Amino acid sequence: MQLGLQLGYWGAAPPADAPALVAAAEESGFAAVYTAEAWGSDAFTPLAWWGAATERVRLGTAVVQISARTPAACAMHALTLDHLSGGRFALGLGVSGPQVVEGWYGEPFAKPLARTREYVRIVRQVLAREAPVVNDGPHHPLPYRGPGALGLGKPLRPITHPLRADLPILLGAEGPKNVALAGEIADGWIAVFYSPRVGPVYAEWLAEGLARPGARRTQETFEVVANCQIVLTDDRRPALDALKPSLAHYIGGMGAPGMNFHADLFTRAGFGDAVAEIGALFQSGQRAEAVAAVPDALVDEVSIVGDADHVRAEVARREEAGVTMLLTGCRTVAEVRALGSLLGADARV
Repeated sequence: MQLGLQLGYWGAAPPADAPALVAAAEESGFAAVYTAEAWGSDAFTPLAWWGAATERVRLGTAVVQISARTPAACAMHALTLDHLSGGRFALGLGVSGPQVVEGWYGEPFAKPLARTREYVRIVRQVLAREAPVVNDGPHHPLPYRGPGALGLGKPLRPITHPLRADLPILLGAEGPKNVALAGEIADGWIAVFYSPRVGPVYAEWLAEGLARPGARRTQETFEVVANCQIVLTDDRRPALDALKPSLAHYIGGMGAPGMNFHADLFTRAGFGDAVAEIGALFQSGQRAEAVAAVPDALVDEVSIVGDADHVRAEVARREEAGVTMLLTGCRTVAEVRALGSLLGADARV
């Protein structure tokens, strides 16, 4: 099991302490540093800026949204960062949800599986640089021949030779079909929330994809990267309460009524009644009440909060379920160093 630092996406302003956290993570044996994006800061720029001061850790995105940029543009970001980092970049992709895709990017959300498959295929063509990039799919046709086209589009291959044709591509996914797709076409799966009690179900979904003809990886070489807040503390109560506002927001506000992938995930984990209550309260504007409705057990299912023995045991529980890397956010350098020290040399359990 490896440990990664999840810097996430920014709130109202850039975090002032990120460079110190990244430096501490590398010094403390963390294996990776990841960034994310929603509808504010992007994932690539902070990773390049802060990653420039690193020498060893993997630099990854968890995740960039496929509707935010064309697959060719995404591949350009990836090959550029891979060169600048000396082959340490990993591309994490995700479809996001209809509220963001249609409301922020102005793109249709329909057919997310087909769009993802087509997107990844084009990115891999760019990275392989074996021939000019072409695609006859309906979502990202290359060359473009649709309405408004001049008919002068020419298939191209990247001017810059990618450092690695096999640059790792990981898919952020929550539902059964998307997780299976990750097993088929990707090098790894990024779980925004990972429930160990659903681990056997996740394993079935991944196994379906890994068994498909042409799958890139085997179970032994496939990565499972799980976001998991780890709080090392002897006083669980304030730490549990501090995690509830974010969880309430994801369950009640980060999705449309009737299509909230995060809510579906927690329902599968056995918290259906709580999910329904949190969603109803959040949607009616009762945010404080929604936060209060988040059960401690739900926090514990996707986070690790407790003393050293508890943290070790819960990390081992996730490793036994098939997780290969845990991504955790840390607020201070001291927290980074404490986790690095607790979880051993090179951040391996």
